Amino acid sequence: MLTLQRLHGREPHLRFRLGEWDLAGIGDMFIVAGSDESLAPIRDSYEPVIISDLDSMQKELLAAEAVITQPIVAVPTGRMRFARHASGLHVEYIEWTDELVERFIRAPQRAGRLSSEL
Repeated sequence: MLTLQRLHGREPHLRFRLGEWDLAGIGDMFIVAGSDESLAPIRDSYEPVIISDLDSMQKELLAAEAVITQPIVAVPTGRMRFARHASGLHVEYIEWTDELVERFIRAPQRAGRLSSEL
């Protein structure tokens, strides 16, 4: 985390605990930390992709021959699911709450800033 703090020149703007994981957002990066055992189910996954509608994304994923590896669940930031693409890429898709979208995406965009400049 210290390396990312130095690169971004700031502290994480979002921190919370989810089960056995500690999560932090810094700039446009999201970090998940935990024991080797707790991270095993997502070890081969890539960072979260924020999307606007998890329900409609499922149709797109299935049409592209992806396999849903975790159904939609509620999380502190909104709702999420995992899917493995036909290529083998394992991705977390997350639908943020309206408040987080406004705070970390829309407001910085209106101000002409990149999310990494938060």
